[in-house]
Amino acid sequence: MNVPRLVVGFLCSRGRTLATAESCTAGLIASLLAEVPGSGACLDVGFVVYSPSGKSGFLGVRRETIERFNLTSEQVAREMAEGVLAHEASRADVAVSNTGLAGPPPDGTNIPWGTQCFAWSFAERDGRYTFSETRVFSGSRNEVRRAAALYALSRVPQYFDQIPVVRRKARSERR
Repeated sequence: MNVPRLVVGFLCSRGRTLATAESCTAGLIASLLAEVPGSGACLDVGFVVYSPSGKSGFLGVRRETIERFNLTSEQVAREMAEGVLAHEASRADVAVSNTGLAGPPPDGTNIPWGTQCFAWSFAERDGRYTFSETRVFSGSRNEVRRAAALYALSRVPQYFDQIPVVRRKARSERR
């Protein structure tokens, strides 16, 4: 299965445009999409933000979030995805983000090697829907990065399909 090709087809068939906010994958998510002919119709922008200041300055990740939850957290991934959609230069309505550790963790960090936190955010007429999850991948540094990038792309259609479910649940809770 060619995941990038499937995602480009999925996005193009729905008139959607994707942006990435990548830390650990360092642009690999966007690069995998760019390998697919016709991807220019659905790929808007990609941010590579390793540092806390990059995450805060370019994507609006709050310093309190980083301090409270750590750079490798779903909370940071969520703010990265939502931040790229909110960026004034972005025209995307779908965002994918990741942050994690592809190699040995820094001293004092108890996060396992290969931990990747992801978020997928979708701008809809009735609001923004954001999903997140954490996975641990094995292998070398670059094997972890590639597995994470492919995983991030593979979940775009599944989370898009969850929007109506979340929307119905939110409406029923308001009643």
